[in-house]
Amino acid sequence: MKTAVIYARYSCDNQTEQSIEGQIRVCEEFAKNNDIIIVNKYIDRAMTGTNDLRPEFQNMLNDCKSHQWSYVLVYKLDRFSRNKYESVMHKKTLKEHGVKVLSAMENIPDTPEGIILESLLEGMNQYYSAELAQKVKRGMRETRLKGYFQGGALPYGYKLDGRKIAIDEQRAEVVNYIFKQYSLDVSVKEIINTLTAKGILHREKPFATNTVYFLLRNEKYLGVYKYKDEIIDNMYPQIISQGLFNKVKEKIDSNKYGKKSVRLVYLLRNKLKCGNCGMPISAECGTSRAGQKIDYYKCVGRKKNKNACKKATIRKDLLEDLILTEIKKQLMKKSNLDIIVKHLMNIQQSKESNTMLSMLEKEKKHTQTMLDNIMRAIEQGIMNNTTNKRMIELEKKLETIEREILIEKSKTDIQISENDIRKFFETAIMQEPKLLVSYLIKEVILYDDKIVIEFNSPIKPSPDNQGFLFCKIFRNVIFYDKKRAIQTSKEFQIDMYI
Repeated sequence: MKTAVIYARYSCDNQTEQSIEGQIRVCEEFAKNNDIIIVNKYIDRAMTGTNDLRPEFQNMLNDCKSHQWSYVLVYKLDRFSRNKYESVMHKKTLKEHGVKVLSAMENIPDTPEGIILESLLEGMNQYYSAELAQKVKRGMRETRLKGYFQGGALPYGYKLDGRKIAIDEQRAEVVNYIFKQYSLDVSVKEIINTLTAKGILHREKPFATNTVYFLLRNEKYLGVYKYKDEIIDNMYPQIISQGLFNKVKEKIDSNKYGKKSVRLVYLLRNKLKCGNCGMPISAECGTSRAGQKIDYYKCVGRKKNKNACKKATIRKDLLEDLILTEIKKQLMKKSNLDIIVKHLMNIQQSKESNTMLSMLEKEKKHTQTMLDNIMRAIEQGIMNNTTNKRMIELEKKLETIEREILIEKSKTDIQISENDIRKFFETAIMQEPKLLVSYLIKEVILYDDKIVIEFNSPIKPSPDNQGFLFCKIFRNVIFYDKKRAIQTSKEFQIDMYI
């Protein structure tokens, strides 16, 4: 007696078990009429047939190695696969283990002519899938060009009128108010507080800061909708004038790092700690009796309570000059620089794989699978706002991932020379004190008679070399006299770990 397993599949979450039940019923009738005993069933739910990333399908391929059955019975060949190349490959795998695929509905004869017929059906299945996806995309583009709404969440200030987007007059006034206030240098926090006091909420809650910033950057308020390389100007009615939008954009860009930034750059900000009490040391500014402005660093512990810490303040220029001078002196020692350059070159030469690239490739494959599933759902006639929105999101995500993959691939292609690394440390870092401090300094501990500099390692363990710390720079101690600014230092310590 011949034995077989049934493989059944449907493509979309919106389909029901009735599809599976119908496939199994037809397969069982075929088996009964052909004296075949069904020994198992493999069922994939809401899985596309355009690739083989299906759990039960893979289980079936693995189980065929046990030689417990002779046939895989499917309702139609498109249930097995809609990708003719993968179909041929997996049929070959099954054949190597004595298993053949049978279609209950297509009655393919076991003759040379049957081979041609089967190949033709598989090609048609793949063609149907690709053509329908193309038609759907073309249809959605025509919908965009006509200015019809395609689904998803509407920006605040708009409403839906049939298939067209219209202005919600009451909310549009709020949008205008937000833009105008921000253009007049009113902070986002103040705008939110005013709106909340007037009872104007967003989704029954006060506006979130991120929501307001997203609103201020949204070009749809100009009446412009961008999709890939297309600009659609008949979908969203204009709410904000171009002049006002440009003014707001300019202010947002100029305030990128905060409008209340300090008038002076404190190079050691967030790097200092008091050696007496362990509290952070913050940047301060004061005025002398002569009316001269003085910039200095002061212990937070002493600032909060004079009796808690006796650490003396230290002038900004004196401290920063001491630190920068010592860093440059130690870094430019040939022995120290040789070690850094040598191990950076070793890391580059021993790097065999790009972990980020591998992660991006997996994410691309996963995103493509989800996109294929949605396209399969559309093929089955399931087309609504949710599927449209999700498809657009996934297409944008796929484009972003592909760009990032190209960037990562270019990184592996570019090799930095030893001279470039040495030049970077000798010139680029030395010419930019802020870069020098942020790149190399982990922490600076201040005592009344000495300064302890704790360095970051310029060579850090990579994910591909876990457990290996090639170079770690330990502490360097500067002894100084505050009044005379006389300084000496211990040798720069470098320990090697392999």
